[in-house]
Amino acid sequence: MNNDKDDLKTLHKNLLQLYNILNKNKKKEWDRILPFSELLIERPNKTKFVKAKSGSSVYDSSYIFGDVSIGKNTWIGPNTILDGSGGKLVIGDNCSVSSGVQIYTHDTVNWSLTGGKSKKKTAEVKIGNNCYIGPLSIISSGQKIGRCSVIGALSFVNSIIPPNSIAYGTPAKVVGKVIINSKNVKFHYDNNY
Repeated sequence: MNNDKDDLKTLHKNLLQLYNILNKNKKKEWDRILPFSELLIERPNKTKFVKAKSGSSVYDSSYIFGDVSIGKNTWIGPNTILDGSGGKLVIGDNCSVSSGVQIYTHDTVNWSLTGGKSKKKTAEVKIGNNCYIGPLSIISSGQKIGRCSVIGALSFVNSIIPPNSIAYGTPAKVVGKVIINSKNVKFHYDNNY
């Protein structure tokens, strides 16, 4: 019994030393301090494990369920939920999925309200190439976000967002257009906003 306590103390001490060394290196290399799991599981490892396409980056704290496809050069931020358990979830190339974003391909509202007699609703979600999904946004099942669109922070997407749109709010509403000329991007907002 005493040996177990000593072993645990030694293991704890070694883990703290490892944590300090890894964080010191990460701070020096990238000027950031990360949770222990993010130090142990580097983003390239998680990205490879989830079979994201080349150049993509997926944080270890991202929860990924079911049928999820992540395109090339796409960034999946920390504390995200990518739920492909109710249908395919496709995230295109060159997308930024910010911290705390939740994307669902199912909901259990009817199932809950009927005491389990109704089935959960399921539908795929597609996010086009070159999209930005703002922090803490939620995308509900069955939605499509067209290419080159911006979803503002804290938005709830429960409708189809056309290509080259600026949308935000709860529920998210299209409030403008993204205009791209070569390397230049302009945002044109509707007069109503």
